[in-house]
Amino acid sequence: MEKFFKLKENGTDVRTEITAGITTFMTMAYILAVNPSILGDAGMDTGAVFTATALASAIGCLCMALMANLPFALSAGMGLNAFLAYTVVLQMGYSWEVALAAVFVEGIIFIILSLTNVREAIFNAIPTTLKLGVSVGIGLFICFIGLQNAHLVVDSSTLVSIFSFSGSIKNGTFATEGITAVLALVGIILTSYLVIKNVRGNILIGIVATWLIGIVCQLVGLYVPAPEAGYYSLIPSGILSTPSSLAPTFLKLDFSAIGSFNFFAVMFSFLFVDLFDTLGTLIGCASKADMLDEDGKLPAIKGALMADAVATTAGALLGTSTVTTFVESSSGIAEGGRTGLTAITTGALFVLALFFSPIFLTIPSFATAPALIVVGFLMMQQVVKISWDDTLEAIPAYIAIFAMPFMYSISEGISLGIISYVILHLCAKKTKDISPLMYVLAVVFVLKYILL
Repeated sequence: MEKFFKLKENGTDVRTEITAGITTFMTMAYILAVNPSILGDAGMDTGAVFTATALASAIGCLCMALMANLPFALSAGMGLNAFLAYTVVLQMGYSWEVALAAVFVEGIIFIILSLTNVREAIFNAIPTTLKLGVSVGIGLFICFIGLQNAHLVVDSSTLVSIFSFSGSIKNGTFATEGITAVLALVGIILTSYLVIKNVRGNILIGIVATWLIGIVCQLVGLYVPAPEAGYYSLIPSGILSTPSSLAPTFLKLDFSAIGSFNFFAVMFSFLFVDLFDTLGTLIGCASKADMLDEDGKLPAIKGALMADAVATTAGALLGTSTVTTFVESSSGIAEGGRTGLTAITTGALFVLALFFSPIFLTIPSFATAPALIVVGFLMMQQVVKISWDDTLEAIPAYIAIFAMPFMYSISEGISLGIISYVILHLCAKKTKDISPLMYVLAVVFVLKYILL
């Protein structure tokens, strides 16, 4: 392991890497429950999607470890799965087989782009200050996701608001929604304290401890499961399970619409979001882990992008939506994960989940939410590296930072950050600071807003 993963060279060891891999898996295991539910609305067999999601995730993590030796984990991307189900299938009227064909074509194009260094060139063209802004923006973004998962932030007349604890007592939902919000707060305090004390494995311990406290609350009656409202038992219904067959989704691609403009538009949408979500995640996580060199480049970027492309292609063949690098990888990085051994560990757990799904599917969102919120804090520490006195550089970074959480998209943050960077530098006549590729990206992003 030392020779292959270069653990000492990366300042880590086997125990740290395995702990990091477990932590990453725990924070993203929800995808195993959510993805089948979303794609099931498109008419896909949920059992087959569960198996496909687990296998595609494992393949992606293995590719990341072998091709790049980086601690990033992959799975079916949130947002991209919803786009497939609710836009492509339910709104546009295509079959899910045609949608999977679009994902497959996107993956093939990704592989070609990775082989020709286009994606690597895009990564390297983004200025260092903007990369720091992306890292901070992702920190805010995953914090916001954690707050939503914990039900501490809810919909309201002001768009979002804090959860009403008194309201949950009055309307009789405290034993479900209210207590889980309280447990999330307990988890945030507990995990934060462990981070302050530099306890090894602090985030993983926080997840498990919060879950165990929830089980105690269920046993004493403070938490009452209500499956019809989305609040399930915190106690696993069993240990072992038999993996569902892949047959209903395996190789069920339909290329009959490949010559139509709409098919191209759908494929390009998958391509665009996947490309810049992945780049954003790699930038943010690599910045946090101090993996970027003095020029702001990630040495193993080509392998990482190829792993993402191969995983997307494999996922489409297996029967799941676009597979992409997960921002939850930052939780494992926060635990000290620095090599592909972290990714291998996460991938192995996805395979184990096929046989121990009752355990992994029971992990509640209120237990993983504190991890996302605390990791958001750790990623936001990059904000001090931004030169705020240089307003020409800082303002585009600021735009990227606020766009990600407020527009709920990593790719939108990158888009607006790059557009504003180019326009402001042109206005300030500082064109020598702009690479030619940045001009191309800015034009492409503007056209995306006009045409898509």
